[in-house]
Amino acid sequence: MTGGLYDPENIALETSLGYYLSKAKQALVERMDRALEPLDLTAQQIGVILLLSRGYARTPFELSRKMSYDSGSMTRMLDRLERKGLVARSRSEQDRRMIELTLTERGTEAARALPSLIATALNAQLDGFSADELVTLTGLLQRFIANGPGSTGCPKPDDEADS
Repeated sequence: MTGGLYDPENIALETSLGYYLSKAKQALVERMDRALEPLDLTAQQIGVILLLSRGYARTPFELSRKMSYDSGSMTRMLDRLERKGLVARSRSEQDRRMIELTLTERGTEAARALPSLIATALNAQLDGFSADELVTLTGLLQRFIANGPGSTGCPKPDDEADS
């Protein structure tokens, strides 16, 4: 490939988008993990809680697909959430081979508390950004994601509920 934005002869860590995306994710996960300590949750685990609470997924397979986790990783995460009393598994009455997931009362309470904790953490991480800068950053990241291999575009959160 020629004519790209990066010159292979001059690529450096200081100008590598991959490096900055990795550091940004690390900073956000660390901040989110600290914010979630009162709920005994991690940044990775809130996806399960939110997807279940909003009805976007109801089985381990659906969660794995939506969160891009392999089945083994998802099983281990669900094991931890079940031990914490946040998620319950049960056999489907329509298909006994299928496991269905529900939030427990404690999981439902956590889901209600999450928006406030998430907003506080995101606002702290975005300190000094303007509303316009946030819109620009989000739009650029959506374009970046849409260029991914096999991508048909960057789904918006509402689009994922339909898939």
